[in-house]
Amino acid sequence: MKIYNYEGKANIVGPRIKQLRISQKMTQEELAIKMQLENVELSQKVISRIEKQERFVADYELLTFCKVLKTDLENLF
Repeated sequence: MKIYNYEGKANIVGPRIKQLRISQKMTQEELAIKMQLENVELSQKVISRIEKQERFVADYELLTFCKVLKTDLENLF
């Protein structure tokens, strides 16, 4: 059984990604560009949906968010 939604949320890391992005004075567009430079094709709209917990986040995307936001995986949770 696939679960892509838990209690109305598609991920649990979205708010933390937003918090880290804002603390680094980075826009959603800038974060999307940095992700794209790491070969993860995300647009500003996708970043917005992730932060609002409306979009599932793949494992490879999580690792790239860690790299771009200069944090470790545990800190996203």
